[in-house]
Amino acid sequence: METISTGHGLLEGPVWDERLGLLVADAAVGGVWRLGSGTPTVVVPHRRGIGGLALHENGAVVIGGRNIALKWPAGEGRDETVVLLDNDPAADVIGYNDFTTDAAGRIYVGSLAFVAMHADRGGKAGRLHVIDLDGSVRSVADDVMLTNGLDFSPDGTRLYHSDTLRSTVYVYDVEPNGDVRNRRNFVTLDGAMPDGLAVDSGGNVWVAEPHSGTVRAYAPDGRPVSSVSIPVPMVTSLCFGGADLKDLYIVSGSEGLDTDHGAGVWRARVEVPGKRSPLARVALPR
Repeated sequence: METISTGHGLLEGPVWDERLGLLVADAAVGGVWRLGSGTPTVVVPHRRGIGGLALHENGAVVIGGRNIALKWPAGEGRDETVVLLDNDPAADVIGYNDFTTDAAGRIYVGSLAFVAMHADRGGKAGRLHVIDLDGSVRSVADDVMLTNGLDFSPDGTRLYHSDTLRSTVYVYDVEPNGDVRNRRNFVTLDGAMPDGLAVDSGGNVWVAEPHSGTVRAYAPDGRPVSSVSIPVPMVTSLCFGGADLKDLYIVSGSEGLDTDHGAGVWRARVEVPGKRSPLARVALPR
């Protein structure tokens, strides 16, 4: 286990960019940061509360949070923010967290409903949404609580979904047109809450377990097959990277406290390489 960077706030949404290296979001202080190569640098300025990240084929970064927005790295001559999917408080959608892309370039994202943060105060559950290649949005699944991880099996026929408030990672069958169906339990954690996840090229599902400092890998049939740990308890999310995709980057949180800057990034070498994350290819609104 190798320490890459420490002294951060609440880190989320790591993504490996072949051009820039490892990018992470700091939800506590804002911005998308480049880590692991010299001094940590903000490459995409953005507000606090960022969840997931993805890369777009046009060189922009897709950012989750209050909405699903698209921004270009600083210095590339494009300073605008393009909103791909806005929140909808009237429908009880207060924002979005983690998301992923399929092989075609669609974006799959779970909405964060009011009830997810205040279950004792009423409200509605969220949904899984798809942003299609033409930029249109559709809902493909209901009854989603707190989405903290999404990723596809190597062949794209299954979608894994980490629902933290239910302590469960679900799996859906995926249709050729991008629809999902037949939700079922993949693994339910006993005494733990799943956070971010990533699927390797062998189909193993690596799941972050907050408060334990552990990332555990499960075979496609749900059997635990491996685990790695970092030296702080609040592990939040992960991704594969490096030239051979055998570097597992694990990021940590700071328990959400503004004054706590104990989060960081660690790197572990794994035997089975990860999958290369597909670029988003959704059209931008006109």
